[in-house]
Amino acid sequence: MSGTNSPEAVKKLLENMQSDLRALSLECKKKFPPVKEAAESGIIKVKTIAARNTEILAALKENSSEVVQPFLMGCGTKEPKITQLCLAAIQRLMSHEVVSETAAGNIINMLWQLMENSLEELKLLQTVLVLLTTNTVVHDEALSKAIVLCFRLHFTKDNITNNTAAATVRQVVTVVFERMVAEDERHRDVVEPVLVQGNSNRRSVSTLKPCAKDAYMLFQDLCQLVNADAPYWLVGMTEMTRTFGLELLESVLNDFPQVFLQHQEFSFLLKERVCPLVIKLFSPNIKFRQGSSTSSSPAPVEKPYFPICMRLLRVVSVLIKQFYSLLVTECEIFLSLLVKFLDGDKPQWLRAVAVESIHRLCVQPQLLRSFCQSYDMKQHSTKVFRDIVNALGSFIQSLFLVPPTGNPATTNQAGSNNSGGPVSAPANSGMLGIGGGVTLLPAFEYRGTWIPILTVTVQGSAKATYLEMLDKVEPPTIPEGYAMSVAFHCLLDLVRGITSMIEGELGEVETECQTTTTEAVSSPAQSSEQQELQSTSDQMDKAIVSRAVWEEMVNACWCGLLAALSLLLDASTDEAATENILKAELTMAALCGRLGLVTSRDAFITAICKGSLPPHYALTVLNTTTAATLSNKSYSIQGQSVMMISPSSESHQQVVAVGQPLAVQPQGTVMLTSKNIQCMRTLLNLAHCHGAVLGTSWQLVLATLQHLVWILGLKPSSGGALKPGRAVEGPSTVLTTAVMTDLPVISNILSRLFESSQYLDDVSLHHLINALCSLSLEAMDMAYGNNKEPSLFAVAKLLETGLVNMHRIEILWRPLTGHLLEVCQHPNSRMREWGAEALTSLIKAGLTFNHDPPLSQNQRLQLLLLNPLKEMSSVNHPDIRLKQLECVLQILQSQGDSLGPGWPLVLGVMGAIRNDQGESLIRTAFQCLQLVVTDFLPTMPCTCLQIVVDVAGSFGLHNQELNISLTSIGLLWNISDYFFQRGETIEKELNNEEAAQQKQAEEKGVVLNRPFHPAPPFDCLWLCLYAKLGELCVDPRPAVRKSAGQTLFSTIGAHGTLLQPSTWHTVIWKVLFHLLDRVRESSTTADKEKIESGGGNILIHHSRDTAEKQWAETWVLTLAGVARIFNTRRYLLQPLGDFSRAWDVLLDHIQSAALSKNNEVSLAALKSFQEILQIVTPVRDSDKPETPPAVNVPVPVLLGSISGPGLNRPFVRTDSIGERLGRYSSSEPPVVTDELEDLNLWWAAWNTWYRVGSESTKPPITFDKLTFIPSQPFLTALIQIFPALYQHIKTGFNMDDLQKLGVILHSAVSVPISSDASPFILPSYTEAVLTSLQEAVLTALDVLQKAICIGPENMQIMYPAIFDQLLAFVEFSCKPPQYGQLETKHIANAKYNQIQLFAPAEWVALNYVPFAERSLEVVVDLYQKTACHKAVVNEKVLQNIIKTLRVPLSLKYSCPSESTWKLAVSSLLKVLSIGLPVARQHASSGKFDSMWPELANTFEDFLFTKSIPPDNLSIQEFQRNESIDVEVVQLISTEILPYANFIPKEFVGQIMTMLNKGSIHSQSSSFTEAEIDIRLREEFSKMCFETLLQFSFSNKVTTPQEGYISRMALSVLLKRSQDVLHRYIEDERLSGKCPLPRQQVTEIIFVLKAVSTLIDSLKKTQPENVDGNTWAQVIALYPTLVECITCSSSEVCSALKEALVPFKDFMQPPASKVQNGES
Repeated sequence: MSGTNSPEAVKKLLENMQSDLRALSLECKKKFPPVKEAAESGIIKVKTIAARNTEILAALKENSSEVVQPFLMGCGTKEPKITQLCLAAIQRLMSHEVVSETAAGNIINMLWQLMENSLEELKLLQTVLVLLTTNTVVHDEALSKAIVLCFRLHFTKDNITNNTAAATVRQVVTVVFERMVAEDERHRDVVEPVLVQGNSNRRSVSTLKPCAKDAYMLFQDLCQLVNADAPYWLVGMTEMTRTFGLELLESVLNDFPQVFLQHQEFSFLLKERVCPLVIKLFSPNIKFRQGSSTSSSPAPVEKPYFPICMRLLRVVSVLIKQFYSLLVTECEIFLSLLVKFLDGDKPQWLRAVAVESIHRLCVQPQLLRSFCQSYDMKQHSTKVFRDIVNALGSFIQSLFLVPPTGNPATTNQAGSNNSGGPVSAPANSGMLGIGGGVTLLPAFEYRGTWIPILTVTVQGSAKATYLEMLDKVEPPTIPEGYAMSVAFHCLLDLVRGITSMIEGELGEVETECQTTTTEAVSSPAQSSEQQELQSTSDQMDKAIVSRAVWEEMVNACWCGLLAALSLLLDASTDEAATENILKAELTMAALCGRLGLVTSRDAFITAICKGSLPPHYALTVLNTTTAATLSNKSYSIQGQSVMMISPSSESHQQVVAVGQPLAVQPQGTVMLTSKNIQCMRTLLNLAHCHGAVLGTSWQLVLATLQHLVWILGLKPSSGGALKPGRAVEGPSTVLTTAVMTDLPVISNILSRLFESSQYLDDVSLHHLINALCSLSLEAMDMAYGNNKEPSLFAVAKLLETGLVNMHRIEILWRPLTGHLLEVCQHPNSRMREWGAEALTSLIKAGLTFNHDPPLSQNQRLQLLLLNPLKEMSSVNHPDIRLKQLECVLQILQSQGDSLGPGWPLVLGVMGAIRNDQGESLIRTAFQCLQLVVTDFLPTMPCTCLQIVVDVAGSFGLHNQELNISLTSIGLLWNISDYFFQRGETIEKELNNEEAAQQKQAEEKGVVLNRPFHPAPPFDCLWLCLYAKLGELCVDPRPAVRKSAGQTLFSTIGAHGTLLQPSTWHTVIWKVLFHLLDRVRESSTTADKEKIESGGGNILIHHSRDTAEKQWAETWVLTLAGVARIFNTRRYLLQPLGDFSRAWDVLLDHIQSAALSKNNEVSLAALKSFQEILQIVTPVRDSDKPETPPAVNVPVPVLLGSISGPGLNRPFVRTDSIGERLGRYSSSEPPVVTDELEDLNLWWAAWNTWYRVGSESTKPPITFDKLTFIPSQPFLTALIQIFPALYQHIKTGFNMDDLQKLGVILHSAVSVPISSDASPFILPSYTEAVLTSLQEAVLTALDVLQKAICIGPENMQIMYPAIFDQLLAFVEFSCKPPQYGQLETKHIANAKYNQIQLFAPAEWVALNYVPFAERSLEVVVDLYQKTACHKAVVNEKVLQNIIKTLRVPLSLKYSCPSESTWKLAVSSLLKVLSIGLPVARQHASSGKFDSMWPELANTFEDFLFTKSIPPDNLSIQEFQRNESIDVEVVQLISTEILPYANFIPKEFVGQIMTMLNKGSIHSQSSSFTEAEIDIRLREEFSKMCFETLLQFSFSNKVTTPQEGYISRMALSVLLKRSQDVLHRYIEDERLSGKCPLPRQQVTEIIFVLKAVSTLIDSLKKTQPENVDGNTWAQVIALYPTLVECITCSSSEVCSALKEALVPFKDFMQPPASKVQNGES
């Protein structure tokens, strides 16, 4: 106002007023004198006021009525010029605010008159405006009059006036409300009494202030007018239009919302007047149904009227926007109406404006939020927000389904569009059909419906087109696509608004609650409005409430949004539109994700995924998602949309790629369009930017990407990145150049996507990993059962994710590697190859990554990283194991020095290679091991050395490649060398480790458990090494066994001295004996089948051509090794305490080996036996022949062999063992003094020997060609052991033992030999040589006999037993021993001269003659020494000797060897010469009683043998043999008969009979005449006869006994002569002229000679010695002799003559009856 009240302005005003008055008076001078006068008085008035008052303006105002009066009068003249002048003057006054209320009233009345007269209408309007705007003096009635005046002017005939009036009305209405606002502002600090809410009675306004009252009245009347009711306050209204009224209402509501919000009276008006009015006016629009015939409804329906309808919608928009909080219920109705207006049966224009209205709401997210809170979240309320969104969706769908019917043009177009193809698209729409159906215009196309996309508004603002058409009366034609475009923008703005609002609030809440957010949310801060709405209660509550609202909003709208957006995405042909749709879907997905609304999030993601894939693409993940289950009506179309795409819909997209679908069954190709690629990029974008909220829907995203990658033919390359690969199968992938340039970008984004996983939080990362894993599982399922190229997407991406998350690898390592391990087991080779590639890459990367803290300080992590490498060992596929081992090799080469605690795992991997896993695997693993042994032994913890030993051992056991096994044994030797060289350091480290573990174990209260526990750790290491070698010693392959055995015994020999003495106990029991047990078991169960060749063309020697024989070699080696250790380390072993037990076990092993049915083994066992008994010096080289020393001398054994390998380097230890060894290795090896003194040990050895002997020589029960019979060398060795053994046990050796020994000796000698071996063992039959076995047997007995000889008295009772034994051997001369039931051929018949190959061996009995004869000699010798021994006498040894000799003697010529009986005779003579005196000595005791008959029989059998001499016996031989017979008779005559009185009668009788028989020359009848001279043993007969005679008439009859002998002899002789003569006479008579046989003639001649000799002898004898009977017998011969005279033989005659001559002496006269005292 400063401009109007400054002094200059006031002065100017006064001047102007005066000039105005002057002009007025001038104009009215002529016609209107009253006016002129008034004007002049006015001038004076003004001047007066100006002169009198300082406050000129105030004074003017007071007097304004008078000042204004002249001008009013001027107006009343109705003269245009004057009126104009007056109005201008009045306006000037008004503008200086010098008009009082009264004056104003007068002015308004004057204006009314002018108006009624239709004068100066524009000036009037101007004046009213100035009056009302410059000051507030006009109110109440005057004001209403002024307003009515303007309204009246609005309805004139003049267009300009009308429009000006309309504008004035608008301004005036605004002024009224502005005054009220100003009034409120002035009274803001005055607290008003709270009003009771008035009722509809308008008097309730009495409480309002003046301006407020005016406004109230005005607004109330506006409502009345629009409702076509009479106004209360605007009196004088003549006419009014609804459209204008609605516009005014809208402007008031829009411009002055606070008036309604702050004053209850006004709120009341809103509720009671405006809302019902709007609802009433809407009714035609609601009821109207397009296309329904009027006849069907009872009353004609009012047609919707575009101007009103459009204005109503504008009012509604304002109401909702500004007064939503007041009109909750009403708004619900309005919104429901809006939704209804979108129905398909409403006119096009109505739907268009409705969409525009909805768009207005959609750009106000806070408003939408309120809807949601007020309706959707209330229990019994309409879900308004949801309905709006769903309505939009349905609206969009309906546009596609129903061709628009608004204007005829569009109808035609739509019709033609539906019926025709895409080519018939209307030209006027600007769409040109270009080849391939590419459209220039952006548009949606769906099932033939083509809708262009128009640019309707800028994003985020709702600039309406049809809601602004206030000048249109007729409904406009809506261009095609307009409604669609608006609806489309509604959706986009809705999404944008909601998401930015919620994300903004989320960000704030997260900040307020001090929750760390992982993403910076860049959305605008909350608006002030919203802050007012928020409860100021506790932040957390607020957050909970807000969250509920956000969730409800999303839940309410997502279904509809998704339905609509999916449809649009499907229909979109425009890249920008597609981009917007995808962006909306992405934004929603991300928002749902942030709010944790899984279902909706997954549904949006599914939509994007489906968009990325070709139509009809079968992807289970997408088809089974929740989207389908949650569908409401919005989905009704969507369900079929994919299935029923029309050709036009397919063609409007440019195909950019053709590829193969990823499916189990190979199908045709599928096409990717540029839109698919666009969707794919969105998907990548989503995953990249919102990975943290994807959670479980990673599954969907990745599954889709996997399929796309597959179709595009991207293949994984190193590190897991996907690169465009060559087409792998057939014609699969065809890519346009457009997509080719895109591929590297896509591949890059894909990689970046997984790289960005390093920024995800742990939980999200786990979701990602889980999704990849389950994707991979699907790929694995698909790849089962076929060797098609599998999808490696998931595996490659797992690798990539692992590699970028190395810094926190621990949290994902287990699921990651666990899954990759499963992949490694997959049957599809490509699949598992990548699994292994990924796993090994991760492990290598993990080990090389610079962790914090470094791996060296984080052992747990290192073990965690290496663990999967170990787990890979459970996979059976060789290719995977190869990868694993290559990885190990690389780790060793790069990280070998820093593996530390990882060594056990790494070694475990090598050790896990199994035998059946192929050569190359084993080779690779072995390479690793060799590297370890050569380079890394010193760097690894000593505790791992044992594992190295185990692993090396396990390679020895692999049977794929013999060289590896042998090399690994070499490695074990190298390892043992390493132990030996670094013994001290290893020992120290192990001891420390042991102490630590012990402590831990005690703390936990558990027992420390490790192999060979009580031994010190270093010794345990050795023991493990020995145990491993021990296992190798029983490998199935002979070469390995041999090598291992040699290595084992060499190691123990060379390094065994490092062990603690106590550890030797374990070596013996756990290693050596355990090994022996296993070897024994394997050998005894080995296969006897012949092995044809040793693989390839290696020939196998026949001594090794069965498994059994090969095992035999092992057994030999092992037993020898153990025996050698026992021998050389005896000084260590004996103090151990259980040496005797060990000794027993060793003996047991020797025994089982000796009794094994294998010559090689059994013989070697005996050698070992000899070695441990120290009978022979241990020989290093087992091939050297072992010559047993002279057996009867116990040899002091030298420990020479101990200085084997190992002594040339200084020993590490210097304890007593070392010193001892040092002593032993001096130049003079000392004699071992600790010869086994412990008798028990020797007796144990004896028992073993006995068991071996008795078992091995016991003949088997049955025989076949496989029966095992011990060999001669074996038996020899066995027997040779005895003498030495005996030296140690002789003190306790008793009869029982002797018996046992005897049995063995006897059986051993009885064993036959195989005919093919006999030429080597046996001398030819004629040589009388003993086999070594027989020598040994005799030696053994010799040793015994000597021992008895010098032993104490009580030992001599053993003599008889020895005799028995020897005599048994003597019997062999005639009767070779039987070996069980075995049939042996006599050696002479054995066919060893023409051995047939492969014929079963024959068993040959040995030539026992030399042996028997030697035994006989021994017997004679021994008897000569021992004949008088009591035992010998008592045990009837002599009798036994005789009995034994009787056999060969009786056989005589039938003996196998002639020498036998000759020797037997000579032996008999020798023995008797010694024995008979002894026998006579003991005659009285009766001890020899039983001997005599035996002896008699022996003589009898020998002298009158039944055997016939051989034909080729020469005369000289015969005579020599006869002389032997004569010798025997001489013995009888010298040694027996003279002592007849000491000899039993019967015996003498037998002898006499025998002599008698001999003296009568009787021969068998088989001789021919020619031989008779030779064969008659005349000498022998003569000798017999002489002896007989000699004893018949021995001169000195000392005893009646003797007389008895001679009488007996004579009577025998005479009786025999009588018999012969009688027989001769008989024969002679019968024979007639034939001469009798020569021998009978000879016999008779002999008898005749004998008779003459007898008579001679009788004559010589003293008569008293001759018995009377004898004479009688002699005389009785005479008649018989006489009868012989008739014989024809001259020889007989001459002999008869000689015989008859002596009878002359008997021819003397008979004497007296008594003679010689006998009658």
